[in-house]
Amino acid sequence: MDKATSNALAEGLTDAAGFLAGALAGTMLGRLFGFDFLHEPGYGTNVLIGILLVGLGGGLGIKIARAWRARRADKP
Repeated sequence: MDKATSNALAEGLTDAAGFLAGALAGTMLGRLFGFDFLHEPGYGTNVLIGILLVGLGGGLGIKIARAWRARRADKP
């Protein structure tokens, strides 16, 4: 595998891991605060806030994963 393919694979895998970890953290925070979107019927305010927390957590997870990858690339 050449260097470009290896870098693209590493980037994709770290982004995916960051998103999953962040989305899971957002889900758990939502459940902790009573915004459980998985077990409530319909699309009420609590469900929408829970979905928002999952999205924010996933986005933050990707941002952290990319910062980690950039910091790691700067080291010799």
